[in-house]
Amino acid sequence: MRHSILVILCVGAVGLAGCEQTGRSSVARAVKDLNVIDETNLSEVMLTVGDPNEAVTYFRKSSLANPERLDLKRGLAMSLTRAKKRTEAVATWQQVVAHQDHTMDDQINLSDALIRNGQWKRAEAELNKVPPTVETYKRYRLEAMVADSNKNWKKADSFYETAVGLTTKPASVLNNWGYSKLTRGDFKSAERLFGEALGYDAHLFTAKNNMILARGAQRNYTLPIIKMTQTERAQLLYSLALTAIKQGDVSIGKGLLQEAIDTHPQYFEAAARSLNALENKANNG
Repeated sequence: MRHSILVILCVGAVGLAGCEQTGRSSVARAVKDLNVIDETNLSEVMLTVGDPNEAVTYFRKSSLANPERLDLKRGLAMSLTRAKKRTEAVATWQQVVAHQDHTMDDQINLSDALIRNGQWKRAEAELNKVPPTVETYKRYRLEAMVADSNKNWKKADSFYETAVGLTTKPASVLNNWGYSKLTRGDFKSAERLFGEALGYDAHLFTAKNNMILARGAQRNYTLPIIKMTQTERAQLLYSLALTAIKQGDVSIGKGLLQEAIDTHPQYFEAAARSLNALENKANNG
């Protein structure tokens, strides 16, 4: 009888130990799952509001600790791109694309990194690997830029138009399209596109400055009616002045430089230096 009781106690003890082990395993799995969730949230923060260099440090460390995690390698590639570490970004995107689980978005992001690094031919080759069924804003924006680099204007216009239709925030691509028109000498179309870009994003200063260049190229030396700060107004007057001077309209350029100096809320050194150089040249000539 005593032996039977001992067997039962032993079985009970083993069962309890088994339950304890199972419980510990469950807790460990739950904690691990919770860590993954926390890491995912932190990764999202790092990719958006975090400082790019801090994000690079975070993703590099995390990726080294978890080399099997493609999402961390992808996060590193994105962070390197944001931090303008272009050569390393290209290399990291290549590692992402080499993974068996990579997506077409990764392929497109590799092309983007190559363009940012000035490797246009390689970027074009990588874009050609993306099936035509993949119709995304970023893909068509990059296709347009590549077509621009090849001076294939018809194809560029077609891609820009498609890209504009695939996003609710087309300001940057309209600005790119306008700049393309500007380089071709189609100043009226360029001015119109810069105006459209500002209609979507009134704070896009590059579009404002590009519009000034397009107007100046048409010898229209008046500022457009657009939203601008006092400092922006001075800077735009300065750009307009330089455009006028390059086209031989020196007296108009001098007047615009003086207006830029008077408009700027602080001392406008670049404009003052340009005006002094013009006056010295006139006095010595």
